[in-house]
Amino acid sequence: MTALILNLSPTIELTDEQFFQLCQNNRDLRLERTAEGELIIMPPTGWESGNRNSRLTQRLGNWADADGTGLAFDSSTGFKLPNGANRSPDASWVSRERLEALNPDPAKFLPLAPDFAVELRSASDSLKTVQQKMQEYIDNGVRLGWLIDPQNQQVEIYRPRQDVEVLQSPTSLSGEDVLPGFVLDLAQILS
Repeated sequence: MTALILNLSPTIELTDEQFFQLCQNNRDLRLERTAEGELIIMPPTGWESGNRNSRLTQRLGNWADADGTGLAFDSSTGFKLPNGANRSPDASWVSRERLEALNPDPAKFLPLAPDFAVELRSASDSLKTVQQKMQEYIDNGVRLGWLIDPQNQQVEIYRPRQDVEVLQSPTSLSGEDVLPGFVLDLAQILS
């Protein structure tokens, strides 16, 4: 099953608070909202994608705990991007410095783009749709993004003002200067 996209406009225009409440009242659904106000209802993933995403989040979280310069987030975390979209990357990281400067309400979506975002393509995801989402992250301030695509055994690396770099069957990925010292071993994630 692929994601269901509902075009609510102009019949219904959800405010940020209404969208937040909709998400809170439907916690079993994975909801996102595009910058145009379309509501995206995403199906749960299969067990294989769920396991891969768990490993990805665990490894990022372990690094973030040891590093201490920021916080790692899983796919249930909502971000209010500067373009107005509400997105939930599969894994993400935000520097403590940015969080402390913003001092956001911990019960609400983070009103910023993360520094780092990862999307792990599941079997039901359209590659083009996930690529567009990655580009949206970069356009809204994400400094480094990874699109991990097990179906094609490749990783696309997104950076501001650079062409997308495509790696075929890499064994690991570097967090570069955004996540210094973080190296993601792709065993059990890409394969």
